[in-house]
Amino acid sequence: MGCATVFLPVAWSMAMVYHAQANLTGLEALTRAFVYFFLCIGIKCLIMTIDDILDYDIDANVERTKKRALPRGAISIERAWLFFAMQVVIGVALAYKVLSADALAISMTVWPLYVLYPTCKRWMSFAPVPLGLMFNIGIFMGWADLTKDGQVAFDALVPIYVGALLWTITYETIGMKSLAIFCGEYTIPVCTATTLGFGALMAYGGFVNGQGVVYLAAVALATAILLKNLMVTDINQPKQCMNFFLLTPTIGNIILGGLVVDAITHRIAEGIPLLL
Repeated sequence: MGCATVFLPVAWSMAMVYHAQANLTGLEALTRAFVYFFLCIGIKCLIMTIDDILDYDIDANVERTKKRALPRGAISIERAWLFFAMQVVIGVALAYKVLSADALAISMTVWPLYVLYPTCKRWMSFAPVPLGLMFNIGIFMGWADLTKDGQVAFDALVPIYVGALLWTITYETIGMKSLAIFCGEYTIPVCTATTLGFGALMAYGGFVNGQGVVYLAAVALATAILLKNLMVTDINQPKQCMNFFLLTPTIGNIILGGLVVDAITHRIAEGIPLLL
């Protein structure tokens, strides 16, 4: 689940640049996607570690989290900090080793959020916003890593990034209730608005990038599924909220599937090789 929310935006971006640049081979895109998949696992693990360290006192009082290693005393806080330091050293080394210069520079814009985000939950109701900014930065990194002309299509990617941010706000607000306490009885209407914004911006960004009807249909389907489930979710029922939250990988994969199929059909129609 966690890895999906970090990796899927990167994969979307790679599928978009594969659609837009005919001289980019499918083999190159698949190879870099494979590398990024494991990087995203590492990033998510790092985020979870610092989150557990900074929240261990709160976790000890929450039924869902009180049996984690730190709250139950299985690992000391000193050992946890040591493990986090090791993750940071290895992560930074790998980032410098495998990322392109532009992708690395883009990733650095959100590095501070890895540490700041867990603290946000203590003093603000809008913690899903920094989380979304952090999780979805791969939308720019994937393109920057694969582009053949040295340019990043910000005109297409910025709407996708903002749309993905709205998606993060939606699933975090319903699934984890981080913003729901602030929204109260307006939670479902607010999330309906963020879902519609997600669908509109994802469609617009794809349109700017020249995506076709297959992608637009995937966006429409993903948006419809979110809206349908919002309408039947009672925010006072934790199981229903968690079921909505667990839809997240499905929604992301529907978008990815639309991008990939759209890119493949575009290349076939234009006589562009798929792999080599």
